[in-house]
Amino acid sequence: MEIDTSVPQSARIWNYWLGGTDNFPVDRAAGDEYRAVFPGIDEIARESRRYLSRAVRYLATEAGIRQFLDAGAGLPAADNTHQIAQRAAPEARVVYIDKDPYVVEHGRRMLAGSSGIYLQGDLQKPAEIVSLAAREFEMDRPVALILNGVLGHIPTTAEARDIVAQLMAGLPPGSYLSINDGVRTAEEEALNQAQDAYNESGAVPYLMRTPEEIASFFEGLDLVPPGVVPSWQWHPGPGDERAGVNQYSGVGRKPGPAR
Repeated sequence: MEIDTSVPQSARIWNYWLGGTDNFPVDRAAGDEYRAVFPGIDEIARESRRYLSRAVRYLATEAGIRQFLDAGAGLPAADNTHQIAQRAAPEARVVYIDKDPYVVEHGRRMLAGSSGIYLQGDLQKPAEIVSLAAREFEMDRPVALILNGVLGHIPTTAEARDIVAQLMAGLPPGSYLSINDGVRTAEEEALNQAQDAYNESGAVPYLMRTPEEIASFFEGLDLVPPGVVPSWQWHPGPGDERAGVNQYSGVGRKPGPAR
């Protein structure tokens, strides 16, 4: 597969910030430029993974979910969704979906021999994502939809809201939605500047929204306490408590009895 290594790619940059090796010089250069303006980006990347771990663990244990759809998953990293879920429930099934063919091909190679499945699909075509889920899951049982750090790539809040609504409409009652995304605040001007420069670099832009906009994605769902909050405040465990990380997260349940 032909890979364009002249343009930075968000999944590979994220992999670099997490300490991974699945990236190219152009990605590391873009990551370093971002870090020079906002040194806290590495902590944001790590907190995103910590939130994912807490949310998936909650869904597998307290919510009893056994089917996980990780859309816009990016490259595999330490402690992936299927590993987290299967520590709590060995029978849990996880399907990863990403638009980027490099991510999908590389993800398949990295997860060879595991129970995680990588499929290619476009989040901006929600009917396609639901169709892939129906092919892999038992659609008479609830599914957990994981959207971790991906909705910022959708150009408008209205489109992102519509995508989430369509995805959840296609999943059974009792299904869950987990979202984690970056937020734009006046207090973190360095982060805003770094993100603006990144969006102008030629990479796929990432739009940081307000906490209220992120909360709007859960319309029609029953929010799991404490609601949509700074990521580090969502069910923190020992050592998870920290402040100043510009991400908001939440988990919501689709009403109705699970079939």
